[in-house]
Amino acid sequence: MLVFWKQKLVFLAVPKTGTSAYAKALGPMASMIVTDPPELKHAPVYRYNRFFRPMYKKMGEEHMDLLAVVREPISWLGSWYRYRQRPFLVGRPTSTKDISFDEFVQAYCRGDRPAFANVGSQAKFIEAQPNGTAVTHLYKYENQAGLIGFLEDRLGVALELPRTNVSPQRDLELSAETEAKLRRKYSDDFDVWNKAL
Repeated sequence: MLVFWKQKLVFLAVPKTGTSAYAKALGPMASMIVTDPPELKHAPVYRYNRFFRPMYKKMGEEHMDLLAVVREPISWLGSWYRYRQRPFLVGRPTSTKDISFDEFVQAYCRGDRPAFANVGSQAKFIEAQPNGTAVTHLYKYENQAGLIGFLEDRLGVALELPRTNVSPQRDLELSAETEAKLRRKYSDDFDVWNKAL
């Protein structure tokens, strides 16, 4: 999570949406960079609302704009799947070694997900809160030009992004049945992505 106090902007770090590169590029100009623990680095709207918003309110700032990036859901799951193929996870319950992408997505669609497929939901991450706390600016991961343009304008900077946290390439084939199940069970995630800029 990046906080730009003077510009009244908080950049939420939705996992697997390239936020590590933005943190590296924008960190020097941020008022606050939350890197640990992961539960706060990747604080969803409800956690921001519970822990960070009251602190900013006490400092005299009633409203901070929230910026988030969402990725096309199959691509997002593919990024998680590839990330969990990394050698340092082999032997751990979160490893996807020897599991196909189709098996990974089938497991993700289960009610009781195994650890390797327990990666949350982008729609849940950005879900608005009853008190009105909500994402103000929502961009598609695939619209990097639009996101960069917004940040350059809002922060008054010229932005060059480094490549960071790149996962290994893998086959991301899904059967028609698995894709249909994913689209049905996680229609909110597809809706959120479709509505983003």
